[in-house]
Amino acid sequence: MFNPKKQAHILAYSHLTETQKAHGRILKLGISAAESSVVGYNCESKAFWDAYQVFDEVSEWDVESASAMISRFARCQRHMETVYLFLRMLMLNIRPNEFTFGTVINSSISLSDLNSGKQLHGCATKLGLQSNVFVGSAILDLYAKLSSIEEAQRAFEDTHEPNVVSYTSLICGYLKKARFDDARWIFQAMPERNVVSWNAMIAGYSQMGHNEDAVNLFIHMLREGLVPNQSTFPCAISAAANIAALGMGRSFHGCAIKFLGNLGVFVSNSLVSFYSKCGSMEDCLLVFNKLPERNVVSWNSLICSYAQNGRGKEALDFFQKMQSLGPQPNSVTLLGVLLACNHVGLIEEGYSYFNEARLKNPSMLRPEHYACMVDLLSRSGNFHEAERFICDLPFDPGIGFWKALLGGCQIHSNMELGELAARKILALDPGDVSSFVMLSNAHSAAGRWHSVSMIRQEMREKGMKRVPGCSWIEIKNKVHVFVTADRRHSERVEIYTILRSFLEHVTENQVSKSLIESYTQLYDYNSFFFSKGIIQEAPV
Repeated sequence: MFNPKKQAHILAYSHLTETQKAHGRILKLGISAAESSVVGYNCESKAFWDAYQVFDEVSEWDVESASAMISRFARCQRHMETVYLFLRMLMLNIRPNEFTFGTVINSSISLSDLNSGKQLHGCATKLGLQSNVFVGSAILDLYAKLSSIEEAQRAFEDTHEPNVVSYTSLICGYLKKARFDDARWIFQAMPERNVVSWNAMIAGYSQMGHNEDAVNLFIHMLREGLVPNQSTFPCAISAAANIAALGMGRSFHGCAIKFLGNLGVFVSNSLVSFYSKCGSMEDCLLVFNKLPERNVVSWNSLICSYAQNGRGKEALDFFQKMQSLGPQPNSVTLLGVLLACNHVGLIEEGYSYFNEARLKNPSMLRPEHYACMVDLLSRSGNFHEAERFICDLPFDPGIGFWKALLGGCQIHSNMELGELAARKILALDPGDVSSFVMLSNAHSAAGRWHSVSMIRQEMREKGMKRVPGCSWIEIKNKVHVFVTADRRHSERVEIYTILRSFLEHVTENQVSKSLIESYTQLYDYNSFFFSKGIIQEAPV
């Protein structure tokens, strides 16, 4: 029996899938990215207008078939068309249900369109659907991502019987606003917690710089008996990388093999970055070589890893291999290449790669590429070229450019240009402490102690305080973090006793005695670590 509504739905969906297949075939033919994106957009736009026409021509639509059509476009990332089809649905007097609103509100989130989202919220309220768990969770997610956490909280309170998705969206909103206590309270209050909610907590803490908490949450998750998935491990491994916890990260690596078997490209890419941040380039390369398939992120991770570890020539060698074997390089690849040239002082090569991108693919260039070139020139002492490069920029230089120049001035004790760069930085950000510190260090390296004293006096008058440096040591899979003159550690008495014992055995001259006195009054945290390691590693 012929069903026009069903046939129209099938027709519209076939238009969309066939145009997407055609777009895929175009990409395989090797057409450039810009051309293929235009063709793809035209194809998918045709599919949309076909579906739009079907809406007009067929009168027997109901909410299920219309919602299914809208959902198809949303799943294909055609969010603008999704919203238009929803509006057409309203014009045809088809009353949306909770699933329709859930889909179209998520599309407004993907479009970062808060205004449309609020209108959809109002429409759902008018129809009495705002308290439905599917609609309420979508509204909550809208406000958590695009507006204030207070509006998200109100949406959560308006939701009848919120589910794990509702709780997780609210947690993500709190973490995004750095309200960790609220996020943890909501997490503890959840009636049930699944792997997605644990992932949200681990990722949120890691992304906000609370890496120790992220690592501890992952360990707690394992103790609760939950099985991590392919999304869990990149977050946990990234957190371990940020605190250079090599032993712990290796444990996570073994755990991933145990639970996942096939690690997948995302987990493997995070492991490449992890081992490079911990300085273990052998393990980094081993993971890369074992990858069954390598995407552009895999190659970028490897190139940037070697560049950041001071092995620029090897990074450039891998870039050459990528060009012959791997995917098309992108802006991150170019940044890694310029960093590699920077670390080993390859000025001409850096200029060559930069100019090649500027001529062949100017859309690849970002401000950070220009800043990297300024850093390359100033670090190598080519200050005239660096100044000229900044003057010729196609945009106004930000703080990063002047800091790059100031860093080079600090290395080469170029006081005149360094002071100019510092003034530029302070004009853009009067509260920037690092520029004062860098300029003070440059004067110190040149032996200009009067200038150092004046800078420090100015910092005191402005109430500026240098952010204290911190270091950490990993012992038996536990990370101990310390700052200068740290007195908070539970084993500080034993640690300082060992430290004093070492100092007393150096020599009995006046220098060592003064060292003992200084360490007794103001403990040096690097030696503190050494003592801590001796205590913990001593046989029982």
